[in-house]
Amino acid sequence: MGDAQQSRQDWRWWVGLTLAALVMGLIRIGDVPLRDSDEAQVSLVAREMVCNGNWLFPTRYGEPYLNKPLLIHWLTAWTYTWAGFTDWATRLWPAGLSSFAVPLLYGLGRLLFQQQRPAALAALVLLTLLPTARHGRVAMLDGTVNTFYLLAYVALLAGNWRPPLAAGFGLALGLVALTKGLLALPLAAIGLGFLLWDRPAGLRNPYLWLGLVLGATPITLWYLAQGWHYGAAFMETHLVRQSLARVWDVVGGNTGPPWFYLVELLKFAWPWLIFWPAGLVLAWQARPQSWAKLVLVGTVGFLGLISLMVTKFPWYIMPLYPFLALAVGAKLADLEKSDERYPWAWTLLIGLLAVGCLGGTIYFAITDPGSGVAVATAILALTLGLTVGYLRRSDPRFIPVLMAGLYLGLVAFMASSEWNWELNEDYAVKPVAALVRAQVPPGQPIYISRKNSRRSLNFYSGRLVETERDPQRLEALWAERQPYLLLNAQTLAQVTLPEARILGEAEGYTLVAPVTPRPISPGAAGRPCPLPPL
Repeated sequence: MGDAQQSRQDWRWWVGLTLAALVMGLIRIGDVPLRDSDEAQVSLVAREMVCNGNWLFPTRYGEPYLNKPLLIHWLTAWTYTWAGFTDWATRLWPAGLSSFAVPLLYGLGRLLFQQQRPAALAALVLLTLLPTARHGRVAMLDGTVNTFYLLAYVALLAGNWRPPLAAGFGLALGLVALTKGLLALPLAAIGLGFLLWDRPAGLRNPYLWLGLVLGATPITLWYLAQGWHYGAAFMETHLVRQSLARVWDVVGGNTGPPWFYLVELLKFAWPWLIFWPAGLVLAWQARPQSWAKLVLVGTVGFLGLISLMVTKFPWYIMPLYPFLALAVGAKLADLEKSDERYPWAWTLLIGLLAVGCLGGTIYFAITDPGSGVAVATAILALTLGLTVGYLRRSDPRFIPVLMAGLYLGLVAFMASSEWNWELNEDYAVKPVAALVRAQVPPGQPIYISRKNSRRSLNFYSGRLVETERDPQRLEALWAERQPYLLLNAQTLAQVTLPEARILGEAEGYTLVAPVTPRPISPGAAGRPCPLPPL
């Protein structure tokens, strides 16, 4: 194949993968509410940036926000200025940026494999992984991190042919740091460790170190500004409690055993998890090759780091998936060229998945006939059934069939209202927010009878709703502050609230107010700010 024809095919792969990833990432992203984790946090901080005009030292509920660097928050706030405080605007930048990880992995694969086929297969594996597809769509930081660190590794490899391009390694890692702080350090170490193993002469490239200095400059200036403004409180909160302490201590009650992330893979990385062990074996056998070195360094280094950390969140595993995709893509390309018999376990596992999807189709068709989930599971059941037939014959044509069916099934799933399934674990937030907005004046104290707060309720209601589930404490607060109370049925039956009136009910919570609410002190309501649409 000539260079011109290869370039045309590369261009087609770049465009096709980008469009496919953007469809997956952006389809109906504004049709479901925000989650209470990072999504609502990003929206709250960005909204206050717009409302109070303080973009360098932002706040949340009027208090300093010292958790993460602000790149995504800035982009979201800018989008709010012209698109309003909508769910779509909140997810636009994270979902859009995350989508570009797919074509970037193709570019990285082209540099590593020096072939189009394994690079394309690796990118398609990443495209059709449920965790990256789903977490990339939400207003979180981890999908964006994947895009930026893959851009860094592309620049690192491209510097072997054009040395000035190696500066992009440090510049892109600077974007990682502006997104998620100290996570840039282990990702930089993986890249430099790979370079030391694969082509140590690249460490003498002056552009590499110039890029690292330039990339570190913005985040360093941001750290200095925050340290100057907040002093020791910033160092203690951001650098220690919200970053370094997660290595040796439990933050927010989120922990697990060292095999926590292997369980995450077992839950969500199907069906590509079936081929991952074979891909790792192939990487070990081919370890003199560049692609195998990066897969081994990245997999062992990153999976080892997050497994040893005491604090554990499911989305911490996100940067592992591109390394998984490279290993699986290499194995699939190897299968296309070989005559080996496929392990019977592959057929068995895909068959079990097919049966599970068929059962899901029947269940959703009965319980929710109009559900997009039923369409998605039907597509997957058919795809996996066809794949079983090819696997039994050791026919590599299972690869395009499986990839096409997975993509169509995932797009159908993302077009449904169930893709952000954590929302089903709690009450529907928007009806409660509508009740609060209609009945509670800004500045009045509000408490809800539950253990954990919901950041999304605060965002949609435009009020700070604090939590208190102890009936005696609620009675004391009623006597002291005359707050508005959102009480579930059990708590409402347990408390005695003199001179109370009921203003409404939503999602099992009754809004109770004093007959004569306390006067609002000047400035307590804050500056007027538009509210999100419900």
